[in-house]
Amino acid sequence: MSQSQSQSQPRKKSERLPYDVVYDILTRLAVKSLMRFSIRKFKMLSTPHLTDTSAFAVAMGLAYHSQNNDFKILRIVYYPRMIGQVHMLQAKAEVYTLSTDSWREVVTEVESQTIFIGNIPESYCLFHNGALHTVVNSAAERDYILSFDVNDERFRKIKLPQSYFDEPFYSDIKSLAVIKGSLAFIVFCSNIDELSCVCHIWVMREYGVVESWTKKSVPMDGTDLVYNFYVCTDNGELLIENDTGLVSFDPETLNENKLAIEDAQWMNYTPNSMESLVLLDGLNVSSEYED
Repeated sequence: MSQSQSQSQPRKKSERLPYDVVYDILTRLAVKSLMRFSIRKFKMLSTPHLTDTSAFAVAMGLAYHSQNNDFKILRIVYYPRMIGQVHMLQAKAEVYTLSTDSWREVVTEVESQTIFIGNIPESYCLFHNGALHTVVNSAAERDYILSFDVNDERFRKIKLPQSYFDEPFYSDIKSLAVIKGSLAFIVFCSNIDELSCVCHIWVMREYGVVESWTKKSVPMDGTDLVYNFYVCTDNGELLIENDTGLVSFDPETLNENKLAIEDAQWMNYTPNSMESLVLLDGLNVSSEYED
């Protein structure tokens, strides 16, 4: 028998690994490793319900629903309203659930009060501790963090640190982030005279406890003016955009490393990514492109 004939013969059943052993091996592999053996899939979302042309779509966020091993998308829109003689924006929200492939409207109240805002802070919602978060520019009170619990689908209010209101901050860059497992509020203040920047970082050491906000101010004297903040890395570095392009800045060591990425806009879609195979169990459409 030739070598080619020998290699073409199927293996005997006894030579194959038992299915339970194969399953145990596969469950130990990372998602990225498993996906190497699948050419890619994407999900086409159904049309949202809140599509009135008078509404402003402002905040969206993707969240993992741990209780049901499912994914949800929160979409918040705002409708112009006249309250007395004041122009206000009333919030409405809807949630898309992957397992049902459908949108449904949810109650948009905080402490039994309808959510109104004074202007439109377009942003993504940060997923942390089982909830989506975004900063709300309130019309009737101080700004605060609006959180949406993906388990009970209720909105809650988290107060921003008091020192943020006590000091005169002027900045176009204010963002939520997760720094080493804790919710953080980051403000970049530019010093026009010295062409430098100061980064103020508040970290909530105990989630939901306002008194646990701790502040750290980081001078960025050797850094060009910051134009955009994108995300925090797992080791606490800040990914920012300045005159030199996209850089990573370490607030502990003050080290700055330029990243070899020409177009930084795609970084808007990378925060808090989570590897998962949940989509493979849903209604999927195979991509016609291969990596």
